[in-house]
Amino acid sequence: MQRLFLITGIHASPTDLLIGLTGLVLILLLIVAATALHAGQARRQEAARQTEFAERMAGLIQSNAELTGRMRGMGEYLGARHSDLARLVSERLDAVGARVGRGLEDQSRSANESLAKLNERLAVIDAAQARLTGLTEEVIGLKDILANKQARGAFGQGRMEAIIRDALPLGAYEFQPTLSNRCRPDCGIRLPGDDRMLVVDAKFPLEAFTAWKGAASEDAQKQAVARVRADVGKHIRDIAERYFLPGETQDLAILFVPSESLYADLAEHFEDVIQKAHKSRIIIVSPSLLVMAMQVMQAIVRDARVREQAHEIQIEVRRLVEDVVRLRERVGKLGTHFRQAEEDVVAIGVSAEKIGKRGDRIDHMDFIRSEPAVEEPADRLAAEVAKSGRG
Repeated sequence: MQRLFLITGIHASPTDLLIGLTGLVLILLLIVAATALHAGQARRQEAARQTEFAERMAGLIQSNAELTGRMRGMGEYLGARHSDLARLVSERLDAVGARVGRGLEDQSRSANESLAKLNERLAVIDAAQARLTGLTEEVIGLKDILANKQARGAFGQGRMEAIIRDALPLGAYEFQPTLSNRCRPDCGIRLPGDDRMLVVDAKFPLEAFTAWKGAASEDAQKQAVARVRADVGKHIRDIAERYFLPGETQDLAILFVPSESLYADLAEHFEDVIQKAHKSRIIIVSPSLLVMAMQVMQAIVRDARVREQAHEIQIEVRRLVEDVVRLRERVGKLGTHFRQAEEDVVAIGVSAEKIGKRGDRIDHMDFIRSEPAVEEPADRLAAEVAKSGRG
C-alpha cells in the first residue's frame, strides 16, 4: 500500500482510502440503479409502443378491409361504366365513320367536279398558250422585220398601201410610179383637177431611234440624239431633192412613219426636226394622220366626181321626173277604171236584187187554178229578166 501511495504521489491515510472506496461504491450503485430505472422506462415505452402499433395495425387492417370492399365496388362500377363507355364509343365511332364516309364521298364528288373544271380551264389555258405562242412567233417575226432594213421598208410600204387602198378609188393612186428623173417614190396620189402627183414616202430611218432608246449613258444618248437629227434631216433633204419636180409633182410631200409611238417620240423630243420638215414642205404623218389625210382626199375625189357627173345626174333626174309624171297619169287612168268597175258592180248588185225579188214573187204564185194561164207568168218573167238585164 505504501508503494501505491508512492506511485501516485498522493499521501492518504487508510480511513481516507476507505471513504474513497465507499464513495466509489455508492457511485457505482447509483449508476446501476439509474441504469435499471432507465431500462424499466424503456421497457414500459416499448410495451406502449407495441400496444399502439398493434392498435394501429388493427385500424390499418380494418381500413384495408374497407378499402378492399370499396375497391371491389369501384371495380364493379368501373366495369359497368366501361361497358357503357365501350358501347357509347362504338356508337360514336360508327356515327363518325358514317359522317366521315359521307364527307369523303362529298369531297370526292367536289374533287371530281373541281378536276373537271380544272381540266376545262387547263384546256382554255392550253388554247391561250397556243395563241400566245403564235403571237410570240408573230412578234419575233415583226422584230426580225424591223431589224432588217429592206423588210422594215416593206412593212412600212405595206401599211401605207393598205391605208391608201382602203380610202381611195383605184384611179386616184399609183404605187411605185417612175418619175422623169428615174426616181420611184413609194406612192403617188393624183388629186382631181390637177395633173401633178402628190408623193408619199414610206422609208424612215429607224436605227438612230433604236440607238437613242437603248442609250445607257448620257454621252451615248447625246450621240444618239445627234444621229437622229442627222439621219432624219438627210432623209428630208433626199425627199426634197428627188420628188419635187416642177409641173410633175406637188410642192408638198408626205413622209410616212409606220409607228404611232415613233411619231410621238419624234414630235415630243425632236420638234426642230418637225419644223425643218415643214419648212421643206414635207409633212410627217403617223398611220392615224395618214388615215385622216386619205379621208380628206377621199371627200375631195368624191366631190370632184359628183361635179363631173352633175350633168348626167340632171339628165337622170329629168328622166325620173318624166317617169313620175307618166306614173301619175297611169294611176289616174287606173283610178278611172276602178270607178267604172265600181259602178258596174253597183249596177250588177241592183239587178241581182231585182231578180231576187221577182224570184220570190214567182215562188209565191199559185199555178193550180187554171192551166191555160201557165205561159203568161213565164212570158212575163222572161220579159222582166230581159228588162232588168237592159237596165
